[in-house]
Amino acid sequence: MHPLNLILASGSPRRRDLLAGLGLDFAVRPVDLDESVLPGEEPAVYVERLAGEKARARAEIGEVVLAADTIVVLDGEILGKPEDAADARRMLSRMQGRWHTVLTAVALVLPEGEEEEAVTVVSTRVRIGALSAQQIAIYVATGEPLDKAGSYAIQGRGALLVEEIDGNYTNVVGLPLPATARLFGQLGLEMTEFGTKAERGRDSK
Repeated sequence: MHPLNLILASGSPRRRDLLAGLGLDFAVRPVDLDESVLPGEEPAVYVERLAGEKARARAEIGEVVLAADTIVVLDGEILGKPEDAADARRMLSRMQGRWHTVLTAVALVLPEGEEEEAVTVVSTRVRIGALSAQQIAIYVATGEPLDKAGSYAIQGRGALLVEEIDGNYTNVVGLPLPATARLFGQLGLEMTEFGTKAERGRDSK
């Protein structure tokens, strides 16, 4: 049982499910920040800045705060969440039959005395298969793409669109778990020590 409380500074159900799948005990405290890209800001710099700002916004003594931000990059352009169905169709039309890059920045903040922070950016390449306008329209009509960066969800119906990935799968979902575990280690923590109460009880028997 770890004396620190783990906080997920994200409202993403995908990230919540990934942590819960590891049997971790954590509280969810989303952060609402201005996510505008600064003039001339490179995609990796942008996503790292946002993850750090989100983690620091929720940092309190006695807690370790985990935040992440995920973007899709195509031809050097950041593709965020679509504004509407038409925007989702436009994005998917550009991406179909091509490779793009998914960047997820993860920040871990431990505000004990002098604030400690560890941040990483993980890159995964994804290839979307050739899609007809009708296939794209059918997928967009499900509503799934409307709150997803790049207008698709690899862990949902969007899995049917993805032909190939080069890199970590959980990074595309929204939280690269191996890299996240390494961040805990950088701060002298063990990620698996933040187990659920049920698991802690079993471990003590």
